[in-house]
Formats: sequence, structure tokens, C-alpha cells
Amino acid sequence: MASSSSSGLTFKIHPLVIVNISDHYTRVKSQLNLPPSLTSTSSAATSNNNNNNSNGGENNQQKPPRVYGCVIGVQRGRTVEIFNSFELIYDPSTRSLDRSFLEKKQELYKKVFPHFYVLGWYSTGSDTQESDMHFHKALMDINESPLYVLLNPAINPAQKDLPVTIYESELHVIDGVPQLIFVRSSYTIETVEAERISVDHVAHLKPSGGSAATQLAAQLTGIHSAIKMLNSRIRVVHQYLVGMQKGDIPCESSLLRQVSSLLRRLPAIESEKFQDDFLMEYNDTLLITYLAMFTNCSSTMNELVDKFNTAYDRHSRRGGRTAFI
Repeated sequence: MASSSSSGLTFKIHPLVIVNISDHYTRVKSQLNLPPSLTSTSSAATSNNNNNNSNGGENNQQKPPRVYGCVIGVQRGRTVEIFNSFELIYDPSTRSLDRSFLEKKQELYKKVFPHFYVLGWYSTGSDTQESDMHFHKALMDINESPLYVLLNPAINPAQKDLPVTIYESELHVIDGVPQLIFVRSSYTIETVEAERISVDHVAHLKPSGGSAATQLAAQLTGIHSAIKMLNSRIRVVHQYLVGMQKGDIPCESSLLRQVSSLLRRLPAIESEKFQDDFLMEYNDTLLITYLAMFTNCSSTMNELVDKFNTAYDRHSRRGGRTAFI
């Protein structure tokens, strides 16, 4: 495997892809770690997603499973952007790929995202394997130069970079024989507003225990602490400027220029446009709050009516009366 790619392509990967691969691996691994009474049931559902199910329960405990799927996105010129991914049914022991399942998935995604197409595939592991090239070549009829996204599920506390590697395939002449090999490619993380909100929510989830209210309270406490610290620092700057204006503190032109530059970055909150936008956002927030309250009240009322009908129906069976509602 060569050290780096020479194609000159720029790769951008979205967090949703990494979350999907991690979720796929976690589900398969959790199914393999079921109690013995349930292992036989779960192995049939996961036999096509990893290369260890055909070796028995003991090998499943020794070797981590491997999962396979496709990555989709768009290519604009020399920039390749990976937006999403979906799972594939693949049996590494027989090297058989379920083509009908792949074509069905492609058709469904084309209906929702007509501009997306298959850019390559993904798998899990610490490094590439010889069998990966067979899967890679199987997708060349869909994309003549597919990319390979490899996620390392092993936890390394000392590692600060993402455990994700993107490979391209290049034709190199080795010992006089042309061979297709994997080469590493650099990438950047690209996000949109919806993904940032989702990733932030996932990052604040607790691994076990804790309700949604507890998680929300912890997040709001952090935001409150940050706002409180910002307020205290603004007060310090304000007191310093007041003392400078009164003559208690000598005037420093460099500091005044920095404060003036900082104030110019703030939005003009006295403009009419700001007031209109602020009122619109405020009214939308109130409307959503009211709708949530009405929905909660309706749900509570429905539960009350169901309980009343259940109790009244039992009583009417004895007295011959009909239900109230």
C-alpha cells in the first residue's frame, strides 16, 4: 500500500457517515454478544454483515466483526463530498454480494436524493486486508474508481485524530506486474447546521442511565456557566473604561482600539430590521411552545377519556348501560 494518493482529489466527509458506520458496527457487535440462548437467533440476522459468524460462537467472541456498506454523495470537479451511507449484505466467506439489495437501496436513495450516487464503500478494522480488494473490485461496475472508508472501532485514549481513513485505488507496477493497491487520501470534516445540532446532542448523551431531563439540565448548566463568565468579563472591561473616562486610570490608545474593533463586530441591534427579525423569531418560539402545550394537554385528555371509557364499560356490562364516549 502506497503512503499517499496522487490523484489530487479533495475529500469531504460528513459526520452522519461516521455515525452510521459506528451505529452499524455497534448493532452487529451487540447481537454477537447476546446470551447463548439468543445467539442462534441473532446469528442468522447478522451472518451477512460480518466475517465471523460462520466460525461459531467462540470465534465471534475472539475476533471483532466487520461490517460493510456503501457511501454516497456528490463529486463537483476535483472535490468529492460524502453525505450519507447505507448497509450492504455481504458474505466474506463466499465473497458474495447481494446485488438485488444494493440495487434496491440505490433506487430508494435516488428517489429522495437524485443528485447522490455511490462513491465507494466502507468497512471496519484497524487496517486494510487482502480480501478488501475483492469487495472493492466488485463495486467497480457501479463506480470505476470507488473510494474506501475504513473506521477503526478500537478505542485508543491517546489518539486525538478521528479513527477514519479514506483510501483510493491506484494501479502500480510491482515486480513487473501491474497491481491495484490502496493508497491513503487526506480528508476534511464538512458539516451543516442540522448535523452540528445532532452531533452535539449525541455528544451530550450519557452512556448509561440518566433521563433526557437530566441531560438537558447538564447542557443548560454548561451554557449558563459560559454566559455567566462572559458577563463577568464584560463587566471588567466596562469598569476599566469607566475608570479611564473618569481619569482614575491612564488612557491606553491600543486598548481603546481593541475595544472599538470588538464593538464593531457586534450586530446593530437598534435597527428596524433587527427588531422585525427578533419579533418574528420570538413569536415563532412562543407559537411552538403553545403548540407543545396543546399537544400535551390533548394527550393527557385522551388518556383520561380512555381510562374513563374502560372503567365505564366494565360498569355498564353489569348494569346494561352504554359507554359515555
